[in-house]
Amino acid sequence: MKEGGSADASRRTRRAGVGLGLLLAMLLPPSRHAAEASMTAHMLVQYVGLLLAGCLVVEGLPGRWLRRLQRWNELGIAGLAGSALALAVLMVPRVLDLALVDMRVESLKLSALVLCGAALGLSWRRAGIVVQVFFLGNVLAMTAVVGILYQDSGMRVCNAYLLDDQQNLGRALIWIAVGIATVWLLCSGFRASPHGASTRA
Repeated sequence: MKEGGSADASRRTRRAGVGLGLLLAMLLPPSRHAAEASMTAHMLVQYVGLLLAGCLVVEGLPGRWLRRLQRWNELGIAGLAGSALALAVLMVPRVLDLALVDMRVESLKLSALVLCGAALGLSWRRAGIVVQVFFLGNVLAMTAVVGILYQDSGMRVCNAYLLDDQQNLGRALIWIAVGIATVWLLCSGFRASPHGASTRA
């Protein structure tokens, strides 16, 4: 039993180390400025990278800290709801513009993305299928709507980025929303199948 617990702790520590390395890489000025030079990279590289870093880094927290956090996160509801709300704000075009010219907004954006990733890491496995459906239904629908707005708008919604970059991002967001929904449905169907149940057993 101790060997299993030690192996699990070692895996968590390694994942936290990878997450910390990714976080530092994403925050270095050269990589941060390179990602923010394009609207597509801003959202699909920087946003996703920081979310992933937060998700991994949180695994390195001491067990007692995690237990205290989870007292406020029954079934992952608080973490997923907070993440959905934060992501809704972070996808507002004005936030992208302000983050490029105001370091206070930039710092808040970066911190919020890492915290969102941590909340997702703490909450996803605890959430049942109903909570996951509610979260994905809101976030993926919002992502698709924003993608359609970016794709179909005849004018720039962000002053800092070109129209064709915006439209490319819009198309990518639509496909990402569809892709995540499809993968989640397939995985959920597999887990619910007799074969999936026997694999977990």
